Formats: sequence, C-alpha cells, structure tokens
Amino acid sequence: MAGVLDYENVTKDYGVPWSRRRVRALDGFSLSLERGEIFGFLGPNGAGKTTAIHLALGFMRPSSGAGRLLAQPFGNASTRARVGFLAENVALYHRPAGKLLRFYGALNRMSEPLLRQRCHEVLREVELELEAGRNVGKFSRGMQQRIGLAQALINDPELLILDEPTSALDPLARVSMRELLLEANRAGKTIFLSSHLLSEIELICHRVGILNKGRLVKVGRTAELLVSRDHYEVTARGIAADSFEHSQLRDGQLVFTVPAASQREALERVWALGGEVLSVNPLRRTLEEVFVSWTEGKGA
Repeated sequence: MAGVLDYENVTKDYGVPWSRRRVRALDGFSLSLERGEIFGFLGPNGAGKTTAIHLALGFMRPSSGAGRLLAQPFGNASTRARVGFLAENVALYHRPAGKLLRFYGALNRMSEPLLRQRCHEVLREVELELEAGRNVGKFSRGMQQRIGLAQALINDPELLILDEPTSALDPLARVSMRELLLEANRAGKTIFLSSHLLSEIELICHRVGILNKGRLVKVGRTAELLVSRDHYEVTARGIAADSFEHSQLRDGQLVFTVPAASQREALERVWALGGEVLSVNPLRRTLEEVFVSWTEGKGA
C-alpha cells in the first residue's frame, strides 16, 4: 500500500551557472512516510533535504525516478489543497494576520463560513488571536514563524511538510510549537519535519531518516536508533568505586559502561569482587551522537 509520501529512486541534478559541470543534490533517494506518523528528516547543510521537499511539492522535477504525494504523482495541483507547507525562510505578504490567513485559505478553495471559523481557530492555536489586525510585516521573527505555521494549518491538511519550523523560536516558543505539532498529530495529521534541532526531533518523532550527500544513509524508529548494541551500561553494588574505569556512583550504586564483547568478563569480575549486578542495559545514545556517527561515515 502506498504511503502518504513516497520517493522512488529519485535523483536530482543541478547545472552550475557558466559551467558544464552538474551537481547531484539527491542520489537514488527512496523513502516512504507512514500515515499518522511524525517523521524527522535530518541532514547537514547541503545534504539535499530542501530539494527533496521541493520535489514533493512540485516546485521542480526529478532528473530521474518518481514520487507520489497522497497517492498522486508529484506536481499534481489538486493534491496541494490537502497539504500544509511551511518553508524554512518564511516570506509572507505584508497584510494583517487575519486577512493573510483568509487569503491563503481562499487559495486552497476554502469558502465562508468555514474560512472565517478556521482563521479564528488557527490564530488561537498559534497564540496570535489578539494580533489578527496587526500587519505581519511588523511581527518579530518568531511571530512570523507562528503565523507561517497558521497558514500551513488553515486548510486542515492531511499532511504537514515543515522545513525548520522552530529555527527562529526561543525555548518557550519551541515548547509551544512542539505541543501544537503533537496535537496536530493526535488529530490524525501526518507530519514531515525537517530540522537541525535534534533535541526537538528526538522528543516528538516516531521515525527519523538521515540524509547525507544526497543519499539516505539511515532510517528507523527513533527509540530503536537511540539504543546502542555495541556498549552496555552495568549497575552494581557492593564493590569499590575504583573497580572499573570511567565509573560513577549514583545513589550508592556503581555505574559503568562496557563494550558488548567484554560484557560477560565485566559481570564475572563484579561477582569475583563480592559484588551484586543490579542491571545490564544497552547504552542509550542521543540523537546527536547517532546523527554524527552516520554523517561521518561510521555507521554505528
């Protein structure tokens, strides 16, 4: 069964001005989004993330390969009315916030009285209800980001495609944005989220994909990617604090990390010292550690 967003062996090349040379932004890229998930799309600058998004929305065509958005080929105009999109660099017409949302809603073929109702709802959701009459050209960068999200939500889309939605927000605004996205997901929306803020991705995404130099180098469920199978964390008691290197005391218990290959040897040493093993668990990593590993080619 087709996903909400499918890339099938997509390659995209760009010509270099005043040169015969071509640059490959995407190279045999394949990915399928599952309905109802929040998918984190990660990669260094220049990895090809924005190119992948623009292809899905029909802003450009692939050099080879194909894709489908909501079961229709990339570029299908009628499908766009079922998608909400927030670009990385928000560029909005300088109109009062309420009128701006009505304009974008009308572009999605929305009509009264639903359009008026949705404007009130989304302004309240992004906490800009009191700013409806204020020109967005006077908004701060963070407020523009929130009104940008409002225009992405105005048509009650099935799929949200967001490119760096929290880049200009302060910590409190990021928490608010996170809750908005989780609420949208609970309402049944699928979310494709590109971001450099890995801590945010780690908190809300069901799956993540890592793009590097135009290739998808890793994709998987977030919880599984954050668990290391190469190292284990051992918790023991009844042994001296210096029994193992790089150990630490937590509530009177000794905690240390060992490579998987040395796990049995470490446990036997605890027992030989008269200690008790309380737990042995795979070491949990941060998403940043996973990201760095795969983009540097270590693939761990």
